[in-house]
Amino acid sequence: MRKRFIFACVVSMFMVHANAQETYENTKMVDNDLNGTARYVGMGGAMEALGADISTIASNPAGIGLFRSSSASLSFGLVSQDAAPDFKYGNKTNMSFDQGGFVYSMRSGNRSFMNLAFNYKKSKNFDYILSAADALNGSSQNRLSFIKALGNTDGNGVTPVNIEKASWGYRGTNYYTSQLDNLYYNSLMMSGGGFYYSNASGYVFGRSDTGYIGEYDFNISGNINDRVYLGMTVGIHDVHYRGQSLYTEQILDGNDKANGDLTVSDERRITGTGYSISAGAILRPVEASPFRIGVYVSSPTWYDLTTTNYTIIANNTPNKGDYPGSAGATYDFKVYTPWKFGLSLGHTIGNNVALGATYEYADYSSLDSRVNDGTYEDGWGDTYTDSHSDDAMNRHTRETLKGVSTLKLGAEYKPYKAFAIRLGYNYVSPMFKSNGFKDGSVDSYGSNYSSATDYTNWKATNRFTLGFGYTLDKFSVDFAYQYSVTDGDFHPFMDAYTDYYVRDDNQNLQKVSLDNYAGAVKVSNKRNQLLLTLAYKF
Repeated sequence: MRKRFIFACVVSMFMVHANAQETYENTKMVDNDLNGTARYVGMGGAMEALGADISTIASNPAGIGLFRSSSASLSFGLVSQDAAPDFKYGNKTNMSFDQGGFVYSMRSGNRSFMNLAFNYKKSKNFDYILSAADALNGSSQNRLSFIKALGNTDGNGVTPVNIEKASWGYRGTNYYTSQLDNLYYNSLMMSGGGFYYSNASGYVFGRSDTGYIGEYDFNISGNINDRVYLGMTVGIHDVHYRGQSLYTEQILDGNDKANGDLTVSDERRITGTGYSISAGAILRPVEASPFRIGVYVSSPTWYDLTTTNYTIIANNTPNKGDYPGSAGATYDFKVYTPWKFGLSLGHTIGNNVALGATYEYADYSSLDSRVNDGTYEDGWGDTYTDSHSDDAMNRHTRETLKGVSTLKLGAEYKPYKAFAIRLGYNYVSPMFKSNGFKDGSVDSYGSNYSSATDYTNWKATNRFTLGFGYTLDKFSVDFAYQYSVTDGDFHPFMDAYTDYYVRDDNQNLQKVSLDNYAGAVKVSNKRNQLLLTLAYKF
């Protein structure tokens, strides 16, 4: 349905079930995978007290202090999305280089060692295809842009909508309009001196996420009399994210008949680097017992990022706007992830059994989105970028995200000395509140530069792992299989409504109520991973 609007008086407007884009974009930086060596993955990552595996370098650095000899390892993987739809921009199955590192161990006393280590790990594999479709019953993405435009009066509350002001980044009375809103204004809604919106019967959505976060960790650790193990790690994080999506709505005419379709094609890239510091300790409370307790803390990862997008609206309807439907933008920003705390228990029984359990907690509602103020030069000739917290977006983050608990359990059994069998399990509690939403009304650059309206509230993650390993003299080969599943609720856009007045043919004010709702669609991320690690001790 194509509605014309010339004169309006906004009397009320507020949002229900909505969300700020940058909060959702930034969660990509904090949600790490279970990855590393095949032994670590096979035991569900529950090795923060057992130690002696290079993958503990980033979680509990003290685990490197349990090495008694030098070693080097390489890990390769195959990741496949279970029951994924076909999408032209993404592949369901991908090869992956997951880990490479070494430990150099030096004896510093009769029962003490000092170790140095370096490790590369793919902490996040972005490869994922998301697909969703549902009826809209008259709602539409461009109708949301229309509702937002109703709030962009000149402040008097009774003036006509000013299309020149209702553009990307302009702050109206109630809303910041977005880059996507501006595309709709130009390519569909503004034509012939009028202002229109179109209803839709349904939508089809597809997105392919690709890329990774690579983590480079440098560690120093050691032990005191084989009872106390201490370690510290400095990490450098390298971000390479690319998301490509197609969102198509089936448009209706004034008689609710099919009237063509609109497709929004969006490509967004996020690149940059970050750094972090981790410290930990492992204690053996009883000298005669192998039982160990591990504690550790990880600082925020301080990210300096750049996001770039290019967005096109393909208008395959008879109703054409006055301007082309394409736009792009690039801007720099910072994100500081939350602190992480962990407690771990480990025990071995003879030379045949190893048991581990780990609990981690991070408060993701404290995620800090930051706005860059500018680049400056210090007294030594070096440059730095100053920034400040984006209070509006951070307030939205606190309303959307919550604390996350991670439970890791793992076991290893050696039926004979050279062969090991492993099992593991992970539970990661939900990061998103059930009523979270992407709020396009947030007074933030994250809203201004938004080029997509969709969001997904992911629920808990369950990971199941198994593996085995074989050792021959100084060489070892390990295999692991991981199955992870996360369900979520997908929304094509935030819900909104408003009341406004228009003048009829007799110039009398008539109240009009306008809403825009879309139900949630159940989606799932089911992933299979095969992992091979080759290691050598020297």
